[in-house]
Amino acid sequence: MNPIDLTEVLASFDAAWSPRIVTRVNDYDIRLARFAGEHVWHVHEDTDEFFLVLDGEIEIGLRDPAERVVTLKTGQVFVVPKGTFHKPSSKAGASVLLVEPAGTLSVGDAHDEVPDHIDVTTGHLIS
Repeated sequence: MNPIDLTEVLASFDAAWSPRIVTRVNDYDIRLARFAGEHVWHVHEDTDEFFLVLDGEIEIGLRDPAERVVTLKTGQVFVVPKGTFHKPSSKAGASVLLVEPAGTLSVGDAHDEVPDHIDVTTGHLIS
């Protein structure tokens, strides 16, 4: 039980779309991820997804029910409601903190075809 330096964790990996689990709060994972380019349209049927941009800028495409895009800059948060198809992206790259129930798959419960640059995972524990 020691403090976790998020800057050090981010410095320990450079893979985009491959989240690292930094800690757990009750039944929720606190994850760090690098965003670069586009993710895949996906949905989490039973859980909301929390995004906090630590550095950079991201866009989240939403289908709720009309298609729209939410832009988040450093220091901004957004929650994608459960059951909402969404597609995160970042043109210039970003560092993002995510909060999701432990075991939540990075591509949700349903998704478009997953390209090779997306890591299909429930997160990687930091060492």
